Amino acid sequence: MKKFVIQGGIPLKGEVEISGSKNACLPIMASTLLVQGETILHNVPLLRDIETMINLLKVIGAKIKRENHTLVINTRTIDNTEIPYDLVSTMRASILVMGPLLARAGAVKISRPGGCAIGSRPIDEHLKGLKSLGVFIKEQHGYIQARVNDLVGKEIYLNEKSVTATENLLMAATMAKGETKIINSASEPHIQDLKKFLVSMGTDIKEQNDITVVNGAKKLHPVEYTISRDYIEADTFMIACAITKGDIFLKQGNWFDSQAEITKLQETGIEIKKTPDGIRVKASNNLKPSCIKTAPYPGFPTDSQPQLTSLLSITPGRSIITETMYENRFTHIPELQRMGADIKIEAGSPGNRNAIINGVDHLSGAKVMCSDIRGGASLVLAGLAAHGETEISRIYHIDRGYEKIEEKLKKLGANIRRI
Repeated sequence: MKKFVIQGGIPLKGEVEISGSKNACLPIMASTLLVQGETILHNVPLLRDIETMINLLKVIGAKIKRENHTLVINTRTIDNTEIPYDLVSTMRASILVMGPLLARAGAVKISRPGGCAIGSRPIDEHLKGLKSLGVFIKEQHGYIQARVNDLVGKEIYLNEKSVTATENLLMAATMAKGETKIINSASEPHIQDLKKFLVSMGTDIKEQNDITVVNGAKKLHPVEYTISRDYIEADTFMIACAITKGDIFLKQGNWFDSQAEITKLQETGIEIKKTPDGIRVKASNNLKPSCIKTAPYPGFPTDSQPQLTSLLSITPGRSIITETMYENRFTHIPELQRMGADIKIEAGSPGNRNAIINGVDHLSGAKVMCSDIRGGASLVLAGLAAHGETEISRIYHIDRGYEKIEEKLKKLGANIRRI
């Protein structure tokens, strides 16, 4: 099993280019099923989850060519609407083919999804919304079987701002008859990228606060499109700079997408400046504690919470992080405690958990283990700052969400090896 070995204590300096967004690319890849033809996607990150989606689309019948960061996806024919368990069990985003397949072929059979063990993420909102559009759904032997003759636009209210439910319903609604109104829809940057892609293919989409209105089209056309940059990766490198007392430039970092995170980092004393082609970050020797509460966009993202926890663990004073999104999003904390972090987890109101962080002088290198993508990233950041050697196992989680993270860190001066 591969692992990272890190010698900590080296300030990161230099320039790093932010990769394409995995969370934007996966639904966009799924939405190519809506058209009969050849779609070209640029700035596609080299990640395990992207490879899983490629294999999934091939099972359905797509012909795919890849050259570095460009994908050519030919979806002229669909041979199969049944998605096998072994693909779905490894990546929750597999569920995103439901909407496009129902719109294109009128049927899909798919296993309930897997992915990171960060907490319960039911797909009830997906199924409820699809039923509103006229889809008949039956669950049997761990599989969801769905079919429809004609999708018909309706008003759908989401009980929570589910990102994947919003994406699935958006894609299904592109071919529904009439108008679909999704109330309380999520609005993360990767959803905005999906909307831009669907509009470029001929979809009529309008936004009114938390309401997304889709007017179904009779036919969409294939396009050439460039995936947006990954704001969570940008957040991770900003925090990596801060935790190592570094000075780096994030090429193609998007200031607007990371506004909540940048504001909180600036409150801790970190210097962050917007430039025409990226973001400049300079660490502070006088960090200040902070209180963070995760929330749907434009709030502070749960996907950047573990990384910030690592920074606050060596920030003088008491900080508090309240995780409102996933009940198991603190699995990285026991590993940070192994490195000397003083963090206590206490129960908050239903659905919320609080981490009370008392900053320590330094972390110490130790053997630790990843349990999910972002928790794994937090351990990498902790290892970069720690005294001595840190050994991180199960790094396949990190590879699902970060493109060659060790190579990017090496270019910034980090002593990190993949073995």
